[in-house]
Amino acid sequence: MKQKIYNYIAIFDSAEEGGFNVSFPALPGCVTFGRNFEDAKKRAEEILKLWLEELASQGEEIPTTKHRPIVVDEIQVSLPAR
Repeated sequence: MKQKIYNYIAIFDSAEEGGFNVSFPALPGCVTFGRNFEDAKKRAEEILKLWLEELASQGEEIPTTKHRPIVVDEIQVSLPAR
């Protein structure tokens, strides 16, 4: 059976309690957590596959991402104290 490959942007945010929260902007509600970056990435792959399999089994369309950010960076600004 042929397989189709899907790619999604994953956002890894540091969690206050340690580890990383992971979310997928194209799939609201598809989230997971890992104790470290490697664990978070592994769990992200697992939850993404399960999420897409569930969409397919329900006969729903699997969303695709058309916009891919090139660079993610932090921008710092300074404002007068109030």
